[in-house]
Amino acid sequence: MELATQLALFLDNKPGALARVCEALATAKVNIHAFTTSDTVDHSVVRMVVSDPRRALQLFEEYGALVVENEVLLIRGDNKPGSLAAIARALSDAEVNIEYAYCATSPGAKNGLLVLRTSNPKKALKVLNTAAVKG
Repeated sequence: MELATQLALFLDNKPGALARVCEALATAKVNIHAFTTSDTVDHSVVRMVVSDPRRALQLFEEYGALVVENEVLLIRGDNKPGSLAAIARALSDAEVNIEYAYCATSPGAKNGLLVLRTSNPKKALKVLNTAAVKG
C-alpha cells in the first residue's frame, strides 16, 4: 500500500485524443500503471498513475492540456469477496470519504490493484495500515 501521484487530464472527446496522449507517453518511456476515463459531451477526463508523473506532467503541459495532480492510494490486495468491503468499512469508521476508486483484476488472478482517491490520503494510508487491511 502506498501513496502515488495521479494525473487527471482533460481531453477533447474526439477520436485520436487518447491515442496521442498514450503515444507521447510511450515515446517518453513513461509507463501507465493505472488508468480510467470518463466522458461528457465535450471532453473526457483521463485519470492515470504513471511511472514518471513529473515527466508526464511536463509532456501534457507542452501540449497545452489541462492537468490536475492528486494524491491517491495504491492498494495491492486479494481478489476475493469482501476485500473492498473491509477497506470501505475501515475508512468509514475513521470518517475518511472515498471520493472515487478504480481497479481491474483478471477473474482468475489472486491479486489486483485498487486506486483510491480519498478525502484525506495520508490518514487513509495510516488507517488501512493500522487495520492491516490488505484488500
